Amino acid sequence: MTTFIEHLEHYIAERRHYGGDWSAVQWNLRPLAAFADAEGAEWITVDLILRCKEQYRPASSISWSNRLSSARGFTAWLKARDPRTEVPAKGLVPRRYQRPAPYIYSDDEIVRIVTEATKLPSPRGLLGKSLATLFGLLAASGLRIGEALGLDDRDVDLDAAVLHVSNAKNGDSRFIPITDCTADRLGTYRGERNRVLGAAPTAFFTSESGKRLTKIAAEQKFARLSQAIGLREKPAGGTYGRGPRLHDMRHTFATKTIIDWFRAGRDPDREMYKLSTYLGHTDPDGTYWYIEAVPELLQLVSERAERCFTEGEAS
Repeated sequence: MTTFIEHLEHYIAERRHYGGDWSAVQWNLRPLAAFADAEGAEWITVDLILRCKEQYRPASSISWSNRLSSARGFTAWLKARDPRTEVPAKGLVPRRYQRPAPYIYSDDEIVRIVTEATKLPSPRGLLGKSLATLFGLLAASGLRIGEALGLDDRDVDLDAAVLHVSNAKNGDSRFIPITDCTADRLGTYRGERNRVLGAAPTAFFTSESGKRLTKIAAEQKFARLSQAIGLREKPAGGTYGRGPRLHDMRHTFATKTIIDWFRAGRDPDREMYKLSTYLGHTDPDGTYWYIEAVPELLQLVSERAERCFTEGEAS
């Protein structure tokens, strides 16, 4: 009898044949497959999925909604092989979205994160270099993690100090200028990576084997090293705990950029459109969100408004 873990491996292999990174889906489904095998189940039911949920570690409704979406795809695939399989309804786990408050890293915290990443052990010494450079780029550019990991080697033009982001959110693409310092760091990494691998790979950020780094791997390592430097709690059971996320690097870049505008006396309304384009937002509303989400920015806006009001009265 084929186990559900084996079914899962076949399912992921089929999906990868058509392209895409299915690591997150595999990660979401493995506990369900293991639970079904442990229960001795012959087919998966909605009741089994809910009982698995009860034994799983706590998570947000967004996480559970994503896991349910993965389960729907997997069970639909299984149902074609065993009609007794039950596909859970789309709304079985309500998706209640509440945008989390951003965590703004200090410069010292970013340095500690990058430094700790360089210490990550690996047989050929490449993993630490890949992750340290990746984390540094996220902090220096505001890229989404998927955009950075999706960079091919040809997308990184160090002579022009420009990145070509071709797999941006919503299918868009854009060119991102970077500082000379950032370009130098990326160039150093490229040289070390090619030396270890013996040739230039397709992907810019790679694992020890030369394959493209996955989001799951990057987030897991980030969580572990964040615990090591005290940025995340260390809960029992070997879980990754709660705390600052990799995506908060993007929030930090955007927030510090806007703060610099205020301190330099620039017009935020005029500059906001530039930053929105740079970050790949579909409209400036997503960028203006930082002003109300970050107390320091809200204070700067209030002070600016008060000065304008006072100067208007004086004239």
